Amino acid sequence: MADTRYWNDNVARQALSDKGRAVYERIRGELTGQQGVVAIEPESGAYFVGPTLGEANDAAYKEYPDQWVYFVWIDDPTADIALPTW
Repeated sequence: MADTRYWNDNVARQALSDKGRAVYERIRGELTGQQGVVAIEPESGAYFVGPTLGEANDAAYKEYPDQWVYFVWIDDPTADIALPTW
């Protein structure tokens, strides 16, 4: 089960998002020309690209089940969210 503290602890959730955002900024150049969503596991820096949130999540879930992942829409990096894989 994913760490439930992120549901209620906004400080912890923001820290997770900040780590995910930092990874995104590091890999941004590698995503040039791609579309869809990137799912980032903030602790490892692993990332998974899919045409939809569901497909990016599925790829992340295979490696990191029940972990919180930071999702970013590649064509609109201001659209982001931290969620547990499902």
